[in-house]
Amino acid sequence: MKPSIQRALLSVSDKTGLVEFAKFLDGRGVELISTGGTAKALRDAGVKVMELSDYTGFPEMMDGRVKTLHPKVHGGLLQRRDLETHREQAKKNHIPTIDLVVVNLYPFEQTVARPDCTWEEAIENIDIGGPSMLRSAAKNHEAVTVLTEPADYRTVQAEMEGSGNTTLETRRRLAAKVFRHTAHYDHLIGAYLTGQSEKEEPVLQETTGMVRRRAQSLRYGENPHQKAALYGAFLESFRQLHGKELSYNNVLDLSAAAGLIAEFEKEKPTLAILKHTNPCGVGAGENLAEAWERAYATDRQAPFGGIIVANRAIDEKTAQSIAEIFSEVIVAPSFQPAALKILQAKKNLRLIENHETATGGYDFRSVRGNGLLVQERDGVGDDETSWKVVTKRKPTEAEMKAMRFGWKVVRHVKSNAIVYAGDGRTLGIGAGQMSRVDSSRIAVWKAGEAKLSLKGSAVASDAFFPFPDGLEAAAEAGATAAIQPGGSVKDPEVIAAADRLGVAMIFTGRRHFRH
Repeated sequence: MKPSIQRALLSVSDKTGLVEFAKFLDGRGVELISTGGTAKALRDAGVKVMELSDYTGFPEMMDGRVKTLHPKVHGGLLQRRDLETHREQAKKNHIPTIDLVVVNLYPFEQTVARPDCTWEEAIENIDIGGPSMLRSAAKNHEAVTVLTEPADYRTVQAEMEGSGNTTLETRRRLAAKVFRHTAHYDHLIGAYLTGQSEKEEPVLQETTGMVRRRAQSLRYGENPHQKAALYGAFLESFRQLHGKELSYNNVLDLSAAAGLIAEFEKEKPTLAILKHTNPCGVGAGENLAEAWERAYATDRQAPFGGIIVANRAIDEKTAQSIAEIFSEVIVAPSFQPAALKILQAKKNLRLIENHETATGGYDFRSVRGNGLLVQERDGVGDDETSWKVVTKRKPTEAEMKAMRFGWKVVRHVKSNAIVYAGDGRTLGIGAGQMSRVDSSRIAVWKAGEAKLSLKGSAVASDAFFPFPDGLEAAAEAGATAAIQPGGSVKDPEVIAAADRLGVAMIFTGRRHFRH
């Protein structure tokens, strides 16, 4: 094996740091080979470089589609330096070794993200030669150093300054990065082509959504002994203004909070408090301070160490109230300067701007055997035209407002979920019990602890009441209206119980389990 890097092939879309790195290589006597725009950029900077077509003796053709797919390129990358037969074949066919490859790929992801991107543009931005060179170099990493991003230039440069070559450990690490990089690139292409060619079946293709880039390493997972990382574009939806780095649990809560507050995007000022992804209280008002008081009044114990989310900018008055309790995260579209000053006095409190606008997409859940469950996300809002009053008594306008509010909240509570609501506020929330009646009892108990009356309230259930007892318990607590999906074989009995108790009831026709 050659003791130092003698020949390098450079072909990049992202030219960040390229000239400086190329000058370093040139200064060490490394022969530089390059293509098209990369070669021009280097020549313009005064760096000596050989055009690839001159190196291979074969011209670029077909609008650049065929330029690096050549035996002199891949033979130079793949030949094993420790095998006499490889060296003899390379010598016979005049194929020198290539010791360093610097390649990043056509910007397919950025191209197809443009709303005006055409099919032709997308196809032309599918890189063929780049991934091929990367994979050849990475396969032969025992001898070849391969770079896919400018962030690694400095590491390679530092090692070359010492020995003229890179360490095997570094080459292995960079080779692993190549295969992750090309896998992600191929996934993006497959997902785009699938979405364009199979629009009638856009959900749950073989690999849709399975590949994600690591966005951030996390200190640990749900518990300190668990390693964790965040993948995907999550951080593009939020901007952290203050406080400690987000934890695994913060990310889960933040995602749940963004989903809940999206229900109230076009409503009056609304604020929610969540704990372990479950709403503790949700309130709406003429201003955010009033919304806070209504949300906090639902439960004054659980919000300790929770997450607060609002659909309006946090103002000074609201910030003063929020600052009186310990919270982990506060999320809002923005923070007024006076509010920021108050909240930033708490060193560790995380302040997050919420820029989340997407309501579709997929949910992923891991299962045993490294399995993965994939489903469409339960999107925001329901179509009220499918709602049906199933009782003799129709709900009053006040009851309708309470039912609408409760129905928006209950779909974000873990099943079995029960929410007692009034106009613009939650009054009691019961989450995650094995029995729906038990969830209702907890909600009633919580309302009692908060000294909130359930008289005249509406009860919302994420799934049907399987027996009349759930509805009877709600009516006994003071509810005069109920909203639920319906669909139980016992529906006639539940409706009869509602009529007997004078409870107005709506069937929505849509269930919202959240396991």
